[in-house]
Amino acid sequence: MRVTIVGLITPHVLRVIDLAKEAETGANVDFHLRDAVARTIDDLGHQHNAKDLLTAYIHGLETAAQEAGQFRKVYANALKTAATNAAGRLRQLD
Repeated sequence: MRVTIVGLITPHVLRVIDLAKEAETGANVDFHLRDAVARTIDDLGHQHNAKDLLTAYIHGLETAAQEAGQFRKVYANALKTAATNAAGRLRQLD
């Protein structure tokens, strides 16, 4: 079985999407978002193509936030927060 970038990052993106759904119900997920991003950085940061994986992760979060758009503001904001956090952590790896 061949491992792909999509196969590696999808579970991480879905974890954040689940948290964004919880944020829509009024739950405070800030800590959980930061924890999910930190775990993703840790899990994917050890791969030989970590930069590509993390860039794809950030792109996935940003795309999901953009697609949610104006209709699901809380949901989109949670995704944007996670993407921003991940981008900051990626810059620290350089």
